[in-house]
Amino acid sequence: MKQIFITGIGTDVGKTVVSAIVTEALEADYWKPIQSGLDTTDRKTVQTLISNQKSVIHPEAYRLQTPMSPHESAKKDGVEIRLEEISRPQTDNHLIIEGAGGLLVPLNDRHTIADLIEPDDQVILVSSGYLGSINHTLLTVEALKSRGLDCAGIIYNHVDLEGTIEIIEKMTSVPTLAIIEKHEAINSELVDQYATKFKSALEQL
Repeated sequence: MKQIFITGIGTDVGKTVVSAIVTEALEADYWKPIQSGLDTTDRKTVQTLISNQKSVIHPEAYRLQTPMSPHESAKKDGVEIRLEEISRPQTDNHLIIEGAGGLLVPLNDRHTIADLIEPDDQVILVSSGYLGSINHTLLTVEALKSRGLDCAGIIYNHVDLEGTIEIIEKMTSVPTLAIIEKHEAINSELVDQYATKFKSALEQL
């Protein structure tokens, strides 16, 4: 079974929507190890966006109160995030794992989100089209490579700047898995449409 780790080039680039689409496409289980901020959790968002009956949404290892970088949010809660206390859910299904923020977001004084990725994980990088996103995408791919981790592909979330995808493909040789258009609102019907569209490419990972 596949274990797919979804990370992004930064915060608010669409990781949760992508996670919902990939979860729906593969009818996979979903898990976010660390949640910072409890007003609207990514776990609940994914739960509302998927419609298949097979996926299991697993509880977080850490649920932190404040919507900040996990290391600081944990400090405010009076806890320390410890890698040894983060265990992946046991499942016979594919597992989609959603990181928090970007790849090098700190968990504590020593570890980052990248330390949650296992060598056999299929890593999907979520990129977006803001000014500076090319640099952030290239840096993230380089950071993955420096740790011996392969980027299985990039999903682009409403990229409108001309030449963005083409130069990233040329400079990284990382394949484009999917492109998501800009939408005013995301709902389960839209997620299902994208899941159907991207299903074949995701199954080949």
